[in-house]
Amino acid sequence: MVRRVPANPETAKKVLEQLKMYPYTQSDNPPKMEILDAGTKTWNGQPPRGMEYWERLNDVIQREPVEPRDLFFHAMLRPLGLEKGKPFQPDKGQTKVLTDAAIVGEAMAKANSADRRFAGVKYRPETHWDFALQLDADDPGAFWNLLDERTSWFYEAVGAGASMAPKRPGPSSAYLGAYRDKAGEWLDGGTSYRLRVPPNPPIKLFWSVTIYDVDTRALILNDQKIADRSSRMDLRRNADGSVDIYCGPKAPAGFEKNWIPTVPGKNWFAYFRLYQPTEAYFDRSWPLPDFQQV
Repeated sequence: MVRRVPANPETAKKVLEQLKMYPYTQSDNPPKMEILDAGTKTWNGQPPRGMEYWERLNDVIQREPVEPRDLFFHAMLRPLGLEKGKPFQPDKGQTKVLTDAAIVGEAMAKANSADRRFAGVKYRPETHWDFALQLDADDPGAFWNLLDERTSWFYEAVGAGASMAPKRPGPSSAYLGAYRDKAGEWLDGGTSYRLRVPPNPPIKLFWSVTIYDVDTRALILNDQKIADRSSRMDLRRNADGSVDIYCGPKAPAGFEKNWIPTVPGKNWFAYFRLYQPTEAYFDRSWPLPDFQQV
């Protein structure tokens, strides 16, 4: 995954046009890149469930190199019959156990992400916004040994880097996650909420609010094909400079441009991203309120 967020979007486009990706064996004669418009291609990034999960995992183990940071994972998988260079052939009893384990394991991972209980995870104590990625930018290698913190992030995401968990101003992006509303209830697709983004956000580039389906951890799927709103958009602003973002099944009158549609029967969570955050984010003096039912 590559994400470029310079101040000028056209600059990012030009940089991405120079990107080339190919097997190292073809480095002497790189093939021509085929750039696909992701918005026109249907694909599913959700990992399989049940026994298919273990079959997919075995396929990855056999194809990918063993990284030192993953050695303890491989040690945990060997007793289950998953080992590089060996066939994965569970019998009927093992298949039943592994199928049930995949269900329980995902429930544990979901709870570990949606109800983080790690030290220092809260952005501010009076709200439900968490630091989504608890990687220490000054010691990024240590993150790979934090089992629960690492699991909570990778249940939702596919990549991590020090610039995604900054400790001081500079070229970076910060991620805050919310799973509950002001009252402490889980965010629900059949309920309408308002998120008031206060004035003077601590950013040099822009901020964005994106909502995801709890079940898939992918962008929420709605008929309007809208999953985010950002300060780069033509949003309606309040007199004091704050911005009200509305999330719910129906658009609020007069705030259609600020609306992210949700789907009844689907729970969701949100990421609030700050691109090139400034000091008020790091000292936590800039408050970010919770989603509030309206």
